[in-house]
Parts: sequence; C-alpha cells; structure tokens
Amino acid sequence: MPAEWEPHEATWISWPQPGCNSFPGSQDRVVPTFVAMARALAESEIVRINVRDGEQEKSVRNLLAGAPPDRVEYFHIPTNEPWCRDHGPIFVRRKHHAPRLAALDFGFNAWGWKLSPFEDDDDVPALVAARLGLPVFDQGGFVLEGGSVDVNGAGTVLTTESCLLNPNRNPKLNRSQIEKKLHDTLGVGHVLWLGDGIEGDDTDGHVDDIARFVSRSVVLAATEDDENDPNFEPLRANLARLHEMRLPDGEPLHVLPLPMPARIVREGIRLPASYANFYIANEVVLLPVFGESNDAWAKSVLREAFPSRRVVPIDCRELIWGLGAFHCLTQQQPAVQTHDPA
Repeated sequence: MPAEWEPHEATWISWPQPGCNSFPGSQDRVVPTFVAMARALAESEIVRINVRDGEQEKSVRNLLAGAPPDRVEYFHIPTNEPWCRDHGPIFVRRKHHAPRLAALDFGFNAWGWKLSPFEDDDDVPALVAARLGLPVFDQGGFVLEGGSVDVNGAGTVLTTESCLLNPNRNPKLNRSQIEKKLHDTLGVGHVLWLGDGIEGDDTDGHVDDIARFVSRSVVLAATEDDENDPNFEPLRANLARLHEMRLPDGEPLHVLPLPMPARIVREGIRLPASYANFYIANEVVLLPVFGESNDAWAKSVLREAFPSRRVVPIDCRELIWGLGAFHCLTQQQPAVQTHDPA
C-alpha cells in the first residue's frame, strides 16, 4: 500500500445521501463543506464522486459548477453514508503483475454494527474496481476500515489496539493473526500498535484521529495540554509509545506534536474534532479547522510537514457533527507507476 503523499491518479469521495445517519437534521448545513472539499481537491487532481443516480449527479454537478470539468468524474455507485475512507477500496500496487494497481475489498460492518443499513457501503470496493477495470481481491469478510491504518509506504503501518483488537470487528482473530492479515494484504512487515483513540470517536479509536505518518520516519501526533480533558491521558500514553517505537532498520520515529482543538460538544455529545484528520492530495493538504485559536497552530505544523503543498483550512464545525472530517471522507487512488518508488 503506497503512502498517502505518493502521487495520486485521483481521490474518491462519496456524496452524502438525503436522510443518511451521519448528519441528522443538518444535511443542508454540511453540503457547503463537501463543496469546498471537492473544489479544493479538483485543483490538485481528479475527483471521483460516488452518487446514487443521475438525479443526484445533476444536483452535485450544479453545486460544483466552476470546478475544472475535466477534474471531476461521477460514478453511479450507491452508498449509505459518506465515509469513503472506510467503505471504499484500499488500493495497492503490485510489483510483478499487470495491471500494476489492484483494489482490496475488506469487510465493512459499520464500525462494529453501529449503524444500519450499511449493505450499499459494503458493496462499494467491488463496484469501484469493476468501473476501473481493476482486479479486486476479496478478503473473505475480514473487517478493516481505511481510517484504522496509516502506512509509511515502506513496510510499516500504524494502528490501534482499541479498534483492530475490538471483538466487534474480527472476534475470531488474535493480535498475531491480524498482523499477518495486514502483512498479506497491505504488504507491510512491521505493525506499530497505539492504544486508545479520542473521546467521541465512534470508530473505537481510528488512528487517523491521533497519529499520522507524513514521511517514512516522521509522525504527527495529536497532543492535549489540558490535564482535565479526557483525551489528555490516552494521547499522552500514545505519545510515549511513539517515542519508543522503531522502524525495521532500527531508526526511531521522529514525532512532531500536533495540537488538539478545544472541546466541541453538541446536543450533549463530545465530538471527535482532531486536526490529525487532514488529507494529503497531490498539491494540497486539506486541514479541518474549527474556528478557534489552535487552527493557526495546526496550519503551521502542516505547512512545515508539507512545504511543497498548499495547506487549505476548511471549517468543519458542521461536518464534525457526523463524527469525522476530511481523511474519513476521502480515499486516494495511487498513480500507476512503471517502476517501484525508491
């Protein structure tokens, strides 16, 4: 599995469906964030959008009027919820086979049976692969969401015990069996385990809210300074683990702190707002921001990590009501290469 910062052919997103579970009572308020995201991505690369049918395609085309028409493509692939990172295919490069790109079809059970229906979401990887004419490898029901893993493109993956070892995903598999599955599917030989995720994250602790590779050996890690915040201890513990971790060649991880936004509560629910849920496109990095002072700090960290890309902050105060942000909404399709990256 290539690293996210490696060249993309396209970014996939799934447009939210009316009446979906993710945005109760706020569908109209969240659409402008999707529009801003799609337009920013279209400045960088092709955007491939899953829509339910021709009627929804027409509606989204009108919303995205002004975006480069050659950079936006529509696919009539129905979805239940818009979180393409988790229900979309994970693309991998193959070293010795043609075509060089393939899609992995993992099982999807709506984050441990938390939402229903989810059957359309579970069908997405095979349908995307068919539209692209790519081979698809069915993983026999092994449940894995894209937001639960983060790779450095050089054989190492970051993940969390709270998600991958949760019995609501793959209850018959132990840690070593799950590690072997990651090795066999993602092409990784080294699994780095963090502990718990952040408060309000209904995915049971996806890694893309807490720690992200930004190069082979550099990780941005979310940190919380308020000792009274429930996120303080789990993020402190994860940071300690990261400082002890080593790559296969013995090199330590270079860990850069990324602040957490202030606590956001809506209708009595703590929302999982995190700057770590950024998305790396070819020319831009989409940064979720929340209208507060730490937004500027997070932007400066991302600009230092990605000096050749433009960091695009987009207000996510409505989007986060769906319990996710830009990384959760996107899935990269790597560019096809004729040789393996160095």
